[in-house]
Amino acid sequence: MPRLALLLLALLAPLDAAAQARGLPAVHTILDVGRPLGPGDYVWEEEAPGAGPARIVVDLAKRRLYVYRAGVEIARSYIVIGPPEQPTPTGRFPILQKDADHYSSTYDNAPMPYMLRLTWGGVAIHGSPVEEDWVTHGCIGVPTAFARILFRNARRGDEVIVTRHWLPAAYD
Repeated sequence: MPRLALLLLALLAPLDAAAQARGLPAVHTILDVGRPLGPGDYVWEEEAPGAGPARIVVDLAKRRLYVYRAGVEIARSYIVIGPPEQPTPTGRFPILQKDADHYSSTYDNAPMPYMLRLTWGGVAIHGSPVEEDWVTHGCIGVPTAFARILFRNARRGDEVIVTRHWLPAAYD
């Protein structure tokens, strides 16, 4: 079971203040995973704080999804994303819809378990095979077991930030 690890306050304090000023999640504690995550890997800290909304950040450059609650990282997953010709969009997206048993109306009825819709144009976070060479049609694919836990912990209206190079001082 991964344990929470406090980063040096001097390292995160300036980032925390700058993040709050831009409306980004304030982060003061990250998970000590102990190894790099590879395709299909994820961690979820079951004993993490339970109060407040889930703050979800997707880093397209690192192919990672991070979940925070009350400034504490509670989960991290390796992800698959859209290819250059059909990229996953960046920006801030509220979770518009949740559907545990969703099927794509655009891509041959493809299963999208534990779907968290980010746009009405078809971008969502959902369970997917997560392999090194796997891509989506612009969605954010996470391991299905992780998607199930995320689905239980995320609420309609929770914000998802999709970016590149999230908190390099903490995660590089």
